[in-house]
Amino acid sequence: MKPLKIGIVVESMQLSLRQAIESAARMGARGIQVDATGDLAPDALGATGRREFRNLLRSFDLELAALNVPVRRGLDVAADLQPRLERVRKTMQLGFDLGARRVVVACPKLPEDAAAPRAQLMRESLLALGGYGDRVGSFVALEIGYDPAEKVREYLAGFDVGSLKVTYDPANFLLHGHDPLANLMPLEGLVSHVHARDARSAGVSRGLQEVPLGAGDIDWMALTATLQVLEFDGFLTVEREQGEHKLADVANGVKFLQRFVLPV
Repeated sequence: MKPLKIGIVVESMQLSLRQAIESAARMGARGIQVDATGDLAPDALGATGRREFRNLLRSFDLELAALNVPVRRGLDVAADLQPRLERVRKTMQLGFDLGARRVVVACPKLPEDAAAPRAQLMRESLLALGGYGDRVGSFVALEIGYDPAEKVREYLAGFDVGSLKVTYDPANFLLHGHDPLANLMPLEGLVSHVHARDARSAGVSRGLQEVPLGAGDIDWMALTATLQVLEFDGFLTVEREQGEHKLADVANGVKFLQRFVLPV
């Protein structure tokens, strides 16, 4: 059984990139996920910069778990769609050059009507990205959660490409009314990346909210055991989107996950 690898989402640490890399190594993480923006945008990072970044990670014994592409609009929105797709494609090539074959892209709610304009745009976008991924050897790891896993699996089965995978975030499923654990097994063979976030009920009036890892309603022992049964070989990347003490929450999250990870 493969040991699970723990990573950290850099943006959750609220540090400079160099400080985040140093802190991730001290915390015992094995990799990082980072946004492909600013100095790490594909158009900003040339061949020399890419080599230097790989060497920086190597010097701290870290891997690049994944690159994230923040987008203001989804893959089903016509406005500025082609530049958005080109940005994702360039990030896929950048990820391959940096040793990370996973590029995280937000997945909108799947369409109910396949003939609707948004549904057609979504399909065309994924066909374009999936075809490109097959050519360059990178995966699009769609961050899902709006829809149940069976629906996601059925939808992606309609694409004749091998590079369309998913980023599984149990908190996303919980926040959208789905059982996180029950929605993991149906994604066998599709899970390329995992965001380790937690959530719990905040009362009838406030619904669910994100909380530090281990303080929520997600059964992490069962979840990590299921990932190992699925022979998941990617990273569990600790992420904290809310809260006033994100850096401490991330550090505690790494320690929490280490309880369920087999020794390397």
